[in-house]
Amino acid sequence: MKKLILIFAAAICAEFASAQTLEKMNWFNEPADWSIENGRLSMSVTPKSDYWRISHYGFTVDDAPFYYAEYGGEFEAKVKVSGNYKERFDQAGMMIRIDHENYIKTGIEFVDGKYNLSTVVTHHTSDWSVITLDRPVEYIWIKAVRRLDAIEIFYSFDDKEYTMMRNAWMEANRPVKVGMMAACPDGDGFNVVFSDFTVKHLPDATRTKWLENNQ
Repeated sequence: MKKLILIFAAAICAEFASAQTLEKMNWFNEPADWSIENGRLSMSVTPKSDYWRISHYGFTVDDAPFYYAEYGGEFEAKVKVSGNYKERFDQAGMMIRIDHENYIKTGIEFVDGKYNLSTVVTHHTSDWSVITLDRPVEYIWIKAVRRLDAIEIFYSFDDKEYTMMRNAWMEANRPVKVGMMAACPDGDGFNVVFSDFTVKHLPDATRTKWLENNQ
């Protein structure tokens, strides 16, 4: 009986996983030119678009393309990103968003001719952290792990070895929008391709601990 239950649960999980297709996701600030083919999202990034709130620059913008699905609870999200970055602040990667005042965007950002691993964390006002790379990269993998009230951000050049680049607070037990983001604050747009986007459910850490202590 237990074996049958496990088989049934696995079948349900497989059906749920197969339903998480790019075609069933949603646009916020849909760009004029985009397509989905063979599990890859390609877009021409909207010119003069970005996400930022107040600090340092003194302005707020919330108008760049973001293709997302909504998730509750804890999870691991991952995506491969490749772009032909050209102008200052051209950027592409992953966004995790509650609303216009609470979000994290992370990926590659092109600044002063160099590729940077970039993370912007916004809770009413934005902050910005960067790791400058010593060479251009054709693509990069970004991974985000949500546990309790923290988001851990990792990067990889080969989808095997991951290095943490940021640990940021985000309110626990709030549904979030998770997906692919790109922005072009200074330029006239550029092309970017996202592939291998996945979101894997992680069992709730607090509940798991309670179950272990109350068997």
